[in-house]
Amino acid sequence: MVREVRSAALSSEGTPATIVDTPLGESAGCVLAEEISADRDYPSTARSVRDGFALRSLNVPGVLRVIGEVRAGETFPGEVGPGEAVEIMTGAPVPRGADAVVMVEHTEREGEFVIIDRQIKRGEAINPQGAESKAGQLLLAPGQRLGFAEIALLAMVGRSAVRVYRRPHVAILSTGDEVIDITETPRPDQVRNSNAWALAAQVTRAGGVPEVLSVARDVYQSTRELIERGLSAGLLLLSGGVSAGKYDIVERVLADLGAKFFFDRVLIQPGQPLVFGAARGKFFFGLPGNPASTMITFELFARAAIDLLGGRNEAPLLMPMARLTSDFRQKTGLVRFLPALLTGDGTEITPIPWQGSSDVPALTRANAFLVTEEERETWRAGELIRVLLK
Repeated sequence: MVREVRSAALSSEGTPATIVDTPLGESAGCVLAEEISADRDYPSTARSVRDGFALRSLNVPGVLRVIGEVRAGETFPGEVGPGEAVEIMTGAPVPRGADAVVMVEHTEREGEFVIIDRQIKRGEAINPQGAESKAGQLLLAPGQRLGFAEIALLAMVGRSAVRVYRRPHVAILSTGDEVIDITETPRPDQVRNSNAWALAAQVTRAGGVPEVLSVARDVYQSTRELIERGLSAGLLLLSGGVSAGKYDIVERVLADLGAKFFFDRVLIQPGQPLVFGAARGKFFFGLPGNPASTMITFELFARAAIDLLGGRNEAPLLMPMARLTSDFRQKTGLVRFLPALLTGDGTEITPIPWQGSSDVPALTRANAFLVTEEERETWRAGELIRVLLK
């Protein structure tokens, strides 16, 4: 069910991603928009991967005369001949004539000679020229998100700037008369606006740029003005106001703005009253108002939209399997996402007691959600169940 609804959302046409030239230091987390190829062989010459002695492998075991040394950043000017060795440091180019390096721990030095009592293979402790990549080889393809390894590679090939997809601008709008600013002291009938800041953190982690708007009160005109402002962003996330209550007016405002609704409910818990559509050429999600509902529906649906708006070619939903540590029972009819603790190097999952989708403290004790099957009622300890990582 989740995957089918998600596919419907991701197949809808939205604002195309924008390509920009970005300094390398500002590109982490962005999605690459060009091919990156090796500017030369890597390594550019054969290098030692150990401190030791460069030599001809046919000459050992034996006693060799040390004719010099070479450090990283230097090139030995001569050539290693029969019965000779050059002391070499990790990362230094292998001298001409040598075809192996013996680790210093496996040698004994006596003056200008080194004693080696073992055989070594040709190529031992050497990283050959071009072993990591050849000049002109494709190293990064468009659509890859730039993490620390990709940034290192871009620096390695001399790229001080790179073409990436602009991070999508995501407007976040909480709704409801009961929602107040986080700096205010709530009355018993009020709650602080935790959803907006949780969504901002999720948007940032997904590669977007969040903008938290003022809270929309349960008044038509106020809600309309803020939704219109939110539709100036690449994606609008609304929290609350999408269920069937008397004062839940978000869908009415969106309809009056010419919105096209792709779906307005999904058979999951928490998170049933989920709205997805487009208005004025922009996507919007109307997320349920309870914190767990908001967080989970973002991860299942809105996160993927940010991926695609940010230039990703695909947005797979990964839900690996883990083994239950205790018996588990549920009511059938819905796919449920329940807070849980993943342990045992990610192989075991334990449900966490909670009081429902408003229980934020329980969510902080969880590092995952176990995912049920809608028509299955019971699981026994030791059985496998799907997991959504937090």
